Amino acid sequence: MPDTENNLSQDIKNLRDEVAQLNNHRFIRIQNSSLRMMWFQFLRGLAFGFGSVVGASIVVSIVGFMLNQMEVVPIIGDWAKQLAGEIMSETQRVETGQ
Repeated sequence: MPDTENNLSQDIKNLRDEVAQLNNHRFIRIQNSSLRMMWFQFLRGLAFGFGSVVGASIVVSIVGFMLNQMEVVPIIGDWAKQLAGEIMSETQRVETGQ
């Protein structure tokens, strides 16, 4: 019986140590403060928004470049040229602020 109590006592001590280590973890410390959590979420949203805009810009520019290169295909080329021209005119309109 004393051996079982020692094991139980040691297990409880180990559990307390693990809980203390978990409470000192950075993620838990951020979640414990509402102000820090809001600041972290704000920065996270800012990074997500910036990444989305940059990613979409890159994809649109690659698609526009590919559409401009398709002029040699007769049917698709005319359609792609018209679509690229529409994108370019819309882009210029937005840039000039009209």
